[in-house]
Amino acid sequence: MPSMHPNRAKWEAIVWLLAFALIYGAAFFFNGHEAIDALFVSQETYNLDEIFTALTIAGGLGLIYSVLRIKDMHREIQLRVTAEKHVDWIACHDPLTELPNRRLLEVALLKLLTLSHTQRSAIFSLDLDGFKKVNDLLGHEHGDQVLKVVAKRLCSMFPEDNVYRLGGDEFVVVVERKGNQDLSALGKRMVVAISKPIAINGATVEIGASIGFARIPEDSAFPAEAIQYSDCAMYAAKKIGRNIVKAFAPEMQEELIKKIQMEADLKLAMKLGKIRPYYQPLVDLKTQEVVGYEALARWEREPGKFVSPCEFIPLAENAGLIVELTDQLFRIACQDALSWPPHTVLSFNISPVQLSDRLLGLRILKVLGEVGLPVHRLELEVTESALINDAETARHVLDDLVKSGIKIALDDFGTGYSSLSQLSNYQFNKIKIDRSFVASFEECDRQEKIVRAIIALGIGLGVKITAEGIEDASQLRRLQDLGCDIGQGYLLGKPRPIEETLAVSERQIA
Repeated sequence: MPSMHPNRAKWEAIVWLLAFALIYGAAFFFNGHEAIDALFVSQETYNLDEIFTALTIAGGLGLIYSVLRIKDMHREIQLRVTAEKHVDWIACHDPLTELPNRRLLEVALLKLLTLSHTQRSAIFSLDLDGFKKVNDLLGHEHGDQVLKVVAKRLCSMFPEDNVYRLGGDEFVVVVERKGNQDLSALGKRMVVAISKPIAINGATVEIGASIGFARIPEDSAFPAEAIQYSDCAMYAAKKIGRNIVKAFAPEMQEELIKKIQMEADLKLAMKLGKIRPYYQPLVDLKTQEVVGYEALARWEREPGKFVSPCEFIPLAENAGLIVELTDQLFRIACQDALSWPPHTVLSFNISPVQLSDRLLGLRILKVLGEVGLPVHRLELEVTESALINDAETARHVLDDLVKSGIKIALDDFGTGYSSLSQLSNYQFNKIKIDRSFVASFEECDRQEKIVRAIIALGIGLGVKITAEGIEDASQLRRLQDLGCDIGQGYLLGKPRPIEETLAVSERQIA
């Protein structure tokens, strides 16, 4: 519906007054009242004068009603105009911080494009360091308060309307350069301002910022391209560490192109089924029997050349492909597990993103039903950090999985935020000691005490303990002496494709 003009009511009133003036002038010129009186006298039998009197009174009442309606309509139009302005403001601003958003940034970049030949500018891209930890530990309400404080601090440094929030913890600042301005120093001042402790509801929060910047017109005369370059510099800064400021350099663009190409290759590899599960044995340390296999994603990009999971798993998460990839691998792993001995368990990792999906249990059960793998042969591994991203939903999802008979293992135990509370809040069938403890517990007395305590905790809770990363025979013997239940590591078996796993299983049966 087209919007009403705010002065419509006024113009309608003016038109009515003009019409009234025209009619009055005609009546005055033709002596209208006397002519009407003569007509009424000549037609007295028809009671025309009474009819005219009634019409006159009704017209007067109609006039009063029209005036009231015009006033109401004027008020409604004003309210609608105000609402439309409010909607326009919302569309162009971030409702949390009240900063301009990406839409207004695009307008500002177009304006810069017309001024780039006469005005020197710089674009800063900011990403907060440690913000995810604030959300995980203190909740999203505290995270929102942090974003508001950061926005105020940036606006106090740049009082003009040139600070933008693009979403999440990403900000952009557009600066007009004056003289020989030191942009690196300016970026460091921004880091100092952002890094000051933030007090929220009695808690003190400390965050940092990774900042990249690009210059107009030196790095690019096109503002849209310059903001891509500042993003490149920001990602390069984030790779180095916390509170780093980096200026754009051409080699950073090459890194970004490599990342984009890698993402395209990942999508193609998923489409062609090039990413497959490999299986690492889980060995009972008392009987030396293989009791299960953990499915681990492997991408063979070229024959004999593999892409590290540490590289393509984060890439899949950032590109929004992790759920699709996990679903693909899970179905394949369930089909492969059918070929193992019936007592063998499939251990499969669940990503933090999937734990936010309340329908995860139904989807897993559907795959198990379609493939024909019994529920009791599946063990899902979750990390401590995944549990606190969305604790309420995670509890709902895990409770559903446990009720359906699926085993749950707590992975990387001891490296998360609140290990003991997780053990009391959830029903775990297994605890996995992180490889960082296993690697050094023989040489470090503190580490051995931690490993000993975890194993004792498992015995007390009636939960099996798995030690990851066993690579030396001495580690294996020591863990057996301490009473560890299950072992996993290169000493006991490397991750292998299904064909080699089957050959090992056949030898065991024989």
